[in-house]
Amino acid sequence: MSVIEIDENGMMTIPVQLGIRNTQALVISAGSFFVTIPLPKEMEKGAEGWLATAKSRKELKVEAEKLAQEDAVNRAKRRRQL
Repeated sequence: MSVIEIDENGMMTIPVQLGIRNTQALVISAGSFFVTIPLPKEMEKGAEGWLATAKSRKELKVEAEKLAQEDAVNRAKRRRQL
């Protein structure tokens, strides 16, 4: 575990010891903290062994966008924004 600093612009520096350089990462908000997951450069190859599906990448994207939209609408309704 490492302690990092976040500057006034919201930028943070990941310690070299963690070995996360020149990549993208997924940041998941979890209340008062967040989880950072480095993404592999070739995501399809990284998922081949454990993510079996008959759907194409396009079908998965459409389904994910539909579910995200439904979730956003449900959240807005709970907050009485719709």
